[in-house]
Amino acid sequence: MDDVEYFEILEDYAVFRPTGQVSVEHAADMVTRAIAFARARRIRKLLVDASKLTGFEMPRIGSLYFFIHDWARVAEGGVRVAFVTRPELIEQQGFGRTVADNVSFFAEVFTTTDDGGCADVAPSRGRRRASGNEEQGRK
Repeated sequence: MDDVEYFEILEDYAVFRPTGQVSVEHAADMVTRAIAFARARRIRKLLVDASKLTGFEMPRIGSLYFFIHDWARVAEGGVRVAFVTRPELIEQQGFGRTVADNVSFFAEVFTTTDDGGCADVAPSRGRRRASGNEEQGRK
């Protein structure tokens, strides 16, 4: 993985904190590679802090659909992901959550690492709905 400098492996989860100005497609690819990297190392919980990635707007619905499918495919049900991103990049209609649920991709979306539950990195028992300062979308 070329982005290994953005990857930190902690005791019970890993953190991927990429930075820079990229296209939305490149950002999604970085996330795909991070999930694959975690999966290959049997890391079951991954925090993707993409809040420092810039250069793109919220992906179109069709792109979001395919990004989530790619993430689910590489996660193989073995990696649960907590995403931290800028609020304007969170899809508010629930489409992302529905797609993720339909392909058994376990993920939550947060606007800050300080949000309650973010440290749980998409808990391994059951699904957790966003609450408090967390957004209702899922990627």
